[in-house]
Amino acid sequence: MEITVRAADAADLSALLGLYSELNPDDAPLTRASAETVWAAVAGQQGRTVLVAEVGGAVAGTADCVVMPNLTRGGRAILFVENVVVAGRFQRRGVGRQLMQAAVRLGESAGCYKVQLLAADDEYVHSFYEACGFEPLAQGFRRYVE
Repeated sequence: MEITVRAADAADLSALLGLYSELNPDDAPLTRASAETVWAAVAGQQGRTVLVAEVGGAVAGTADCVVMPNLTRGGRAILFVENVVVAGRFQRRGVGRQLMQAAVRLGESAGCYKVQLLAADDEYVHSFYEACGFEPLAQGFRRYVE
């Protein structure tokens, strides 16, 4: 099975929305117009790359990557990875691993000193990231804003 990872573009929007609905099935879906508006903001953001993994021409997974400039570590940036999802039918076939390798390469090419991500509190997910070379870092916190 050949897996290709590339930067997403506007033509991938429907596939991305489908993947995100698997990631967050309780989220209210965006209208097409709203999704296009959000995509335009995402695509225009400096240092942001939404990766997609394709298998046989089908979008099989995605990872949203943001390079954040940093005033510590000698000015070296941090790459944050968010919204990682692989379609159920493509899981455990190397798609996620290829996405994470591409994210690390993206961080390296941007001169980042680390690649950081938050993972769901799920043993399988944690095992996956550890198998990709990531290590648990710290207890995280969040506060939702309405």
